[in-house]
Amino acid sequence: MRKKVTVVGAGNVGATTAQRIFDNGYADVVLVDIIPGLPQGKALDMLETGPIVGSDSSVIGTNVYEDTAGSDVIVVTSGLPRKPGMSRDDLLIKNMRIVTTVIEETTKLSPESVVIVVTNPLDAMVQQAFNVSGFPKSRVVGMAGILDTGRFRTFIAEELNVSVDSVTAFVLGGHGDTMVPVASATTVGGTHISKLMSTMKLEQLVQRTRDGGAEIVNLLKSGSAYYAPSASIEQMVKAILFDKKEILPCAAYLEGEYGIDGLYVGVPVKLGASGIEEIIEFDLSEDEFTALRRSADAVRELVDVMAKAD
Repeated sequence: MRKKVTVVGAGNVGATTAQRIFDNGYADVVLVDIIPGLPQGKALDMLETGPIVGSDSSVIGTNVYEDTAGSDVIVVTSGLPRKPGMSRDDLLIKNMRIVTTVIEETTKLSPESVVIVVTNPLDAMVQQAFNVSGFPKSRVVGMAGILDTGRFRTFIAEELNVSVDSVTAFVLGGHGDTMVPVASATTVGGTHISKLMSTMKLEQLVQRTRDGGAEIVNLLKSGSAYYAPSASIEQMVKAILFDKKEILPCAAYLEGEYGIDGLYVGVPVKLGASGIEEIIEFDLSEDEFTALRRSADAVRELVDVMAKAD
């Protein structure tokens, strides 16, 4: 019997995530949205690709949460999109209320699920999901670092004209302007990045990584990134359903790790069947450690704003 994955939100990120999972055929998919006909139409379109891509999985679209019952993984992408000139933080209170409703509805129907939060501002939204769900911290996780790391690795590979597979890197911290690309742990073919490019060039790539989402928003004019975000989500779903115990940068609830307590922040984790099975503590440089703490402080400010709005 195939596993069941619910994706809440049938916009570009949610629908593309559903498509990626369906195409791979390892799980049945439920696509949920409040707009009548939207998830149903997109799901039917996906289903009809089954004979072409070789997938026998089921994918259904629905406007009711009852169809999500018994899901193994819940992916939350629903929320207002970011527009040009708008920061992730501008979305805070409106998306907090959306995420609260989604978590209340889905977790009572799938009490053993692992929840992956994607809605922005991500670190604050996953904190809200954790508070509302009542789930253990291991089963509520945020998708951010995989996407940011993917961007960082892409820019490095382009600059050095090497395969992306040869680039090892991690981006930690909050999913926003304070994210922390860890230069001290960045290698290309086993060679430290400092031996392959100047400090100035590396700093330029770090800044482009921080601005990666905004760069795409400004190019599209209407809408935001969804190909790379959906690929990042699918990697997390696969790690959970196949119990891969893969080391990935995700937003995790910290209780003293990296000197941070009571807060969701992007760090390396071991991701498996039970969700976050272990938090991996890197040896960071003093500057990186300071930057991570600064990033955590920015996340805590958002969490404090949400607490006052509740």
